[in-house]
Amino acid sequence: MLGIVGTVPDPEFPLVHGPVTWDRDRLTIAGRRVAVLRGTPALLAAALKAAPCLGHPEIYAFLVGDIGKGQGSRRLYQFLEENLKDFDLQVLTFHYLQPDVDWHNRVLFAIDGMRRRPLLIADAGFMYAAKMSGQAPAYDLFTPDAGELAFLADETAPHPFYTRGFILHENNNVPELIRRAYRHGNAARHLVVKGSTDHIATEEGILFSVDQPSFDAMEAIGGTGDTLTGLLTVLCGAGYPHAQAALLAAQANRRAGSFANPTPATQVAELIAHIPAALAPESAS
Repeated sequence: MLGIVGTVPDPEFPLVHGPVTWDRDRLTIAGRRVAVLRGTPALLAAALKAAPCLGHPEIYAFLVGDIGKGQGSRRLYQFLEENLKDFDLQVLTFHYLQPDVDWHNRVLFAIDGMRRRPLLIADAGFMYAAKMSGQAPAYDLFTPDAGELAFLADETAPHPFYTRGFILHENNNVPELIRRAYRHGNAARHLVVKGSTDHIATEEGILFSVDQPSFDAMEAIGGTGDTLTGLLTVLCGAGYPHAQAALLAAQANRRAGSFANPTPATQVAELIAHIPAALAPESAS
């Protein structure tokens, strides 16, 4: 079972957890239907589309409504702290949660009490909290974009808002940002740096770079980074080594985009529909 933790942008959405399924054009979890636009729902949808191609793992979500004020995130943090011990998960992916160092550390401690320690992936707000707490090396994979990587590379910044300007200006120098992040202990064991070129790296440096297929329109479609993380979750759950899973996820995410023939008006759900074809062996040739 693969666990995915995140939020939906609806303050009325309650804390729910359970297996996720398709219901026509939406996701369903614990009787609640969720639109697939971007963010955690897009990540979940990508994982659901990939799962039949990779052994049919169950996709289990932990979701709450939060529009950036943090109340929902804190409820979900508390639920995880109190209940993770009852779950057996191969992979646990954390997505959009309001960064909170104290709650992050409580959840990480709860993970140590699980029946087996899952492979840990962090994106977005939870990745921020991991870095802010000094616990980044506890994670197997981070999936930053170049701006998020700059925050990881700034050893003095307590929050992304305070990333120093000279480091932000290094956004086009991804190899140096990667070196800085590892030098100061602010990176997971593997990094998947998302951008016009995707880079897969470890402390040893960049292992793979993926820049094809490439479409300018993809840059305007919100949620493509979320779908990459969803693909990565399922590929890791299928047993691929971390770096290989990251490479395959980056390649399949781009192929799904190319199959959608995107324009700036394309919605991420249109790309997600092509994930099975993008994962087919013949599409890699």
